[in-house]
Amino acid sequence: MPYPESLKQLIKKVEETRPARIAKKEAGEEFPALSLEDRHKVLHAFHPDVKEEGRRQITVGPNKGYGICHEMVDLLEAKSRVNPDSVDLTKPDYETDVLVIGAGGSGTAAALLAQEQGAKVIIATKLRHGDANTMMAEGGIQAATKGWKDSPYYHYLDIMGGGHFTNKPELVETLANEAPDVIRWLLSLGCNFSKYPDGTLQTMHGGGTCRKRMHYAADITGAEMMRTLRDEARNRCEDITVIEFSPAVELILNDKGQCAGAVLYNMETAEYIIVKAKAVVMATGGSGRLHTQNFMTTNHYGATADGIVMAYRAGVPVCFLHTIQYHPTGVIFPEQAEGILITEKFRGAGANLVNVDGEQFVFEREPRDIEASCIIKECVSVGKGVPTPTGKFGIWLDSPMLDVMFGEGYVKKEFPGKHILFDRFDIDIGKEPMMIYPTLHYQNGGLEFKRDGATPLKGLYLGGEVGGGTHGENRLMGNSLLDIMVYGRIAGKSAAAFALNDSQDGELTLDHVRKYHQELADAGIETDRIAPMLLPDYTEEHIKIKQLTTDYQGTMR
Repeated sequence: MPYPESLKQLIKKVEETRPARIAKKEAGEEFPALSLEDRHKVLHAFHPDVKEEGRRQITVGPNKGYGICHEMVDLLEAKSRVNPDSVDLTKPDYETDVLVIGAGGSGTAAALLAQEQGAKVIIATKLRHGDANTMMAEGGIQAATKGWKDSPYYHYLDIMGGGHFTNKPELVETLANEAPDVIRWLLSLGCNFSKYPDGTLQTMHGGGTCRKRMHYAADITGAEMMRTLRDEARNRCEDITVIEFSPAVELILNDKGQCAGAVLYNMETAEYIIVKAKAVVMATGGSGRLHTQNFMTTNHYGATADGIVMAYRAGVPVCFLHTIQYHPTGVIFPEQAEGILITEKFRGAGANLVNVDGEQFVFEREPRDIEASCIIKECVSVGKGVPTPTGKFGIWLDSPMLDVMFGEGYVKKEFPGKHILFDRFDIDIGKEPMMIYPTLHYQNGGLEFKRDGATPLKGLYLGGEVGGGTHGENRLMGNSLLDIMVYGRIAGKSAAAFALNDSQDGELTLDHVRKYHQELADAGIETDRIAPMLLPDYTEEHIKIKQLTTDYQGTMR
């Protein structure tokens, strides 16, 4: 669907102001960034997280009394999909050293490092190997690789500042220090990052960064990284087994008090599968498909907080789940592409955000929560949003100015993924701006863990978006792809060491599930809701209750 005539008329206002905006940029006159005081004001007035009606307290589990979004509490206060009295744990279908739950970037990296330590690995994944938010990540991965003007020290400060200095410092320290080695590792595996003709890695700014340390592969960075990791894992098939379309629905513990495997559910055959493991890595990613506060999302279809649900029932606390990242630039028109991520790389390259009058109203490289809040303010409070044909409002992202500044064809060359997407709707983003609005993007919080990937549950490790603390209350661009690599690799290595040296064999049990069900009953919670959700259901009946199903049919394998 191309832009209708009403929007083409509004685009003329963007074109009218473009020469003056470009002239200021070329003269080094950037739109002023907000002061710390003004950042605080706009954040606490317009960011979705500030809405008290959007959250409630958890009434069961290790974080009883913690206020987080309703959608997440609904899952934590649900019953297990598994009836522990109907599951026979005495005859496991698979046994392995390390079980990795999730096959995105973090899970695959964990599997590779575990295998390198001599462990046998099983990867269990809900969809296909690589169907994950890693594939959806576009803009880049941060790392201080150019030591003559950058270092992990500056990277550390940027991460802490972006997270409002609420981050767990030891997790940030590890993330920044391990980043250069991650880039070297990916390059050694054949990852094709964008380079200059002399072979030097291309880097650019991201929002909230003081140095140009964003490495990228055009605007498909996550897809290129996932291709590299998946190919490497499949080449090690003697030691790494991948079970697709079989999400974990419950963790298994043993009578020694350690995590000892998981119950999987084969979505093709409707069978339960029992996997016994000496250590488990949780790498299930985020929760965008919960559509918190009814926001659209950038996340892949399976991002439904499964890992948080399973680990919380087993006694692992959560942290920072009171804060969620809404990416400033998600597609708001055409409606068929609503919610799809428009990489921050556009703004890193210099594209302005402008309102219905063609006016720039915010510095394009503010941290994401500030940028999103300013966009919401412009549409909701100031009244200068751009109206869509469906009655919504958005803001223009002036991508054509990049072709003017850097030469015709720049947008098509540097942003092939988005150019192809909009071309399907007869929109040339080298000539016409994109219409955007904040979209649910990242789960800032998650399960508690330490810098070695360990959780409070012995034998359970984690990596990636399922963990909380690294990014504090706001993640900067490029630190998500870094997070999954750093802590995926660490979790895999730590899990293998535990499995091969410290794991204790014992009788498998689901007693923690029985105890959790009893706690729900004691709290007076009567519900037919079950979790993990596994997949969202967009039929009209279930949209109202945001629940896949209220019953669960399956057989033991």
